[in-house]
Amino acid sequence: MAKQSSGNPFLEFDISKVLGEYKVPGVDVEAMMAAQRKNIEAVTAANQLAIEGLQAVIRRQAEIVRASVEEASSYVNQVVAAGTPEEKAAKQAELVKAAFEKSLANARELAELVAKSNNEAAEVLSKRVSESLDELKSSLAKVQAGRK
Repeated sequence: MAKQSSGNPFLEFDISKVLGEYKVPGVDVEAMMAAQRKNIEAVTAANQLAIEGLQAVIRRQAEIVRASVEEASSYVNQVVAAGTPEEKAAKQAELVKAAFEKSLANARELAELVAKSNNEAAEVLSKRVSESLDELKSSLAKVQAGRK
């Protein structure tokens, strides 16, 4: 199957072919290209984790809003059903306190979801950086061994 031209010469430029034509002592072009592919894969995986985390936060926020609307309706009915004005005020204070505590718990939960997502994405990148440094160290060791 023939490769279709995009019309943009920069998108069709294959750096590995160009670098492959030049033999620079101690430089493994294939290893460099493989490392770059791994870097791109790691960034892509981290971005995917970040997107999935954001989607989870948005879904949870929607669930919280839906539950909050239902609870607010229930709160209004409870306050209206209370007897004397003093009982209504006491019930309202009780419900406001409960709503505040629930809001804090929801905010904490959402913050934990965001932190978890960020940690997962950062772990992917951190692992790749570590691997990349190991690859570089190994490559430099091969160059030094070749000089001896």
